[in-house]
Amino acid sequence: FSIVTYTGTGATGTVPHGLGVVPQMMIFKNRGSAANWPIYHGSNTAAPATDVVYLNLTNATADTVNMFNDTAPTSSVFTVDTNGNLNEDGVAHVAYIFANVEGYSKFGVYTGNGNADGTFVYTGFRPAFIMVKRTTGADSWFIYDIKRNSHNVMDKYLLADTSGAEATDASPLGLDMVSNGFKWRINSGARNTTGQTYIYMAF
Repeated sequence: FSIVTYTGTGATGTVPHGLGVVPQMMIFKNRGSAANWPIYHGSNTAAPATDVVYLNLTNATADTVNMFNDTAPTSSVFTVDTNGNLNEDGVAHVAYIFANVEGYSKFGVYTGNGNADGTFVYTGFRPAFIMVKRTTGADSWFIYDIKRNSHNVMDKYLLADTSGAEATDASPLGLDMVSNGFKWRINSGARNTTGQTYIYMAF
């Protein structure tokens, strides 16, 4: 996990991230204006370097060519293009950069099955926190954790893209955090619809 600050140039360029491995997820914020929060996710699509979602919005994946210059990050740098959300000329920006760490963090993708006996997502550890976003449709970012949900089934969630209070899933309930991943107990479109694609971050 790396936190990087840099000053935008308004031109295509690279920024060192210091991880030493290829990032799997990057969250950006323009610190000088009320801009969106672009997210790069390495599992987003077959061509993640062209695609973006926003932490503060519900939009589906969009192919935004002036965001990352259609260039995937390397083990040393990430690429920014001319988009003001992450490279406004003369303005300070911050980026939160994540990589997979066995037993600690996982950034991946799954496909929903539309069933209350829902999709199982393998992480290799029992997650304490997950955040999930459907990329094939307009839905919120759902957050579950083991502090607000002390046992399975977990049904309390927050939405990263709103200022709303904590909410509780109606029956069927939310999900189970298990020893090697998480398993949905809900057929909600925002989390487990048949054939829909979802990205996640888990710690």
